[in-house]
Amino acid sequence: MKNNQLFIFLLMICGSAMANVTLPNIFGDNMVLQRNSEVKIWGWANPKEEIKLVSSWNNQEYKAVTNNQAKWELKIKTPEAGGPFTISIKGYNEVILKNILIGEVWLCSGQSNMEMSASWGIDNGDEEVKNAANPNIRFFTVSKSTALNPQNNVLGSWVESTPETMKYFSAVGYFFAKRLREDLKNVPIGLISSNWGGTPAEIWMPEEVFQNDPVVLENAKKLNEQEYGPHQPGRAYNAMISPITGFKIAGTLWYQGESNVGSLVYDKTLSALITSWRKAWNDDFPFYFVQIAPYKTGTNNFSNVTVRNSQRKILKEIPKTGMVLTSDISDTIDIHPKNKKSVGIRLANLALAEVYKTNSNWVNGPLFKDIKIEKNKVIVSFDYADGLYFKDKKSNQFEVAGADGVFFPAEASIKNNQVILTSKKLVNPAKVRFAWGNTIQSDLFNKANLPASCFTSEF
Repeated sequence: MKNNQLFIFLLMICGSAMANVTLPNIFGDNMVLQRNSEVKIWGWANPKEEIKLVSSWNNQEYKAVTNNQAKWELKIKTPEAGGPFTISIKGYNEVILKNILIGEVWLCSGQSNMEMSASWGIDNGDEEVKNAANPNIRFFTVSKSTALNPQNNVLGSWVESTPETMKYFSAVGYFFAKRLREDLKNVPIGLISSNWGGTPAEIWMPEEVFQNDPVVLENAKKLNEQEYGPHQPGRAYNAMISPITGFKIAGTLWYQGESNVGSLVYDKTLSALITSWRKAWNDDFPFYFVQIAPYKTGTNNFSNVTVRNSQRKILKEIPKTGMVLTSDISDTIDIHPKNKKSVGIRLANLALAEVYKTNSNWVNGPLFKDIKIEKNKVIVSFDYADGLYFKDKKSNQFEVAGADGVFFPAEASIKNNQVILTSKKLVNPAKVRFAWGNTIQSDLFNKANLPASCFTSEF
């Protein structure tokens, strides 16, 4: 008889545990939800259980019934920025999420330069940490993990920005949020940080992308085990991105590329990643990335600059993308430039200009547009070229080549915001390249004092 009673007791415990309403960790106290949106909230409960959700900003009740897979899902409307609010979710039990803000949510992802926090040693880090208390900026750090298949949860929790939490959070992300708040005033900012130092782009996208793209697949096969992180395609995506793809975001910030140095098709790889993320979120959100800094990489003089040029090409290949340059705010001997504040501010200025329309200043450096050949002279045109100038009054960073592709130094001058090139060694120029070397820091700027990207007119 005692055994029967024990069995019934255990059954009751198991039954009640199964029935409990639970949520993924991305939903929790202190979170930020995207404002003026229809956001998805989901979780698990007993199959066929009715779930009731009430949001405190309008006291509206939403209902859903858990499916046979024990999952429920609701779409709720969020108001203009504000808070703090609560959300009550009730089934067999009740879960109350507290101290919720409504604002702008951005995902920060990539490798070590995105992961780098004030604790690593950044410019003016101690002062920035000291002044980091801001309850209207919230952080969620996704724990490092890999998986063979897409997962349904991540480890992590939402916290307010304090000197203690900011010190270990993405510095680029924090300075991005801080700059956004200057223009967006009372709008809270939520940042989700999902990154891993030393990782190539391939581990951050779904495996099906490789099966459907021979170019990306062929390149992925060349990846070697990294000293600091995983290299197997799809593994970080499965564990660190896939579980949060339903969570409504305003856009993505990406700082990665150092672990893909040497790739000749980085533009195809990152383009495939952007497309796959937008598909997973079912949202054509803006995707802003940081061009990696000039850096001496191995014995190949062009392995780093080739990736930077690939990043430039993405801007024309994929809509709603933006790129900030770092060649003027980094040095060529540190793969982790310490001026993370300027990087965050430049990314924010991009978002403020293009997404929020509050910033009318120029946010892009000169970007190669085309070349025009007149006899022995080449005229190079740029987008964002107003106020074009050379940092040291003249430039030795332009080269020209004939049809044979053998490059010679060119003499450069600026006229009507175009660069005019000639070379005594070349009668019939056909191609141009600029700042074409791993460690060359651009000497061409525009009126916004932003540097031009390296480029080659060949590809």
